[in-house]
Amino acid sequence: MRNAFRQKQYWMTMALGLFFLGIMACKSDDNIPAENLEEKVDETSTPPGDSTGNRLRIRIGSTTFSATLLNTATVTAFKAKLPMTVNMSELNGNEKLYNFPSNLPANASNPGTIRNGDLMLYGSNVLVLFYKSFPTSYSYTRLGRIDDAAGLAAAVGSGNVTVTFELE
Repeated sequence: MRNAFRQKQYWMTMALGLFFLGIMACKSDDNIPAENLEEKVDETSTPPGDSTGNRLRIRIGSTTFSATLLNTATVTAFKAKLPMTVNMSELNGNEKLYNFPSNLPANASNPGTIRNGDLMLYGSNVLVLFYKSFPTSYSYTRLGRIDDAAGLAAAVGSGNVTVTFELE
């Protein structure tokens, strides 16, 4: 009888061990570094279907950039303000920002890495155009991304800059 109990105990221990091993082997997106997650999920691409209204023209001096906007409530509120020409302030040698007089709906998350050409909302009223790539611990609401950001840093320069945003 004692031998049967030990054998049952052995198999229960083995089954429980395999169960926990199986759970620990499962991965979720929380275990994937942010930079790898961005490669898996291209948040800047236009959603499938009609892309009308998700194209943005950004004019800085004589240089024009095209951007693709996401399909979110924040972007809808942003597009309602367009066209607009604003004076964007320099911050940290990697971004230009503009403070909206009113709040937009926000859904902030930490992107892990900011990329040259990202257009985001900080808080609920600060429009941010990034012209350099770098890691970040801050959270932003993603609006979209410049399709080809080559020359963006040169176009925005080192100080404040006037930028026009309009739908294509």
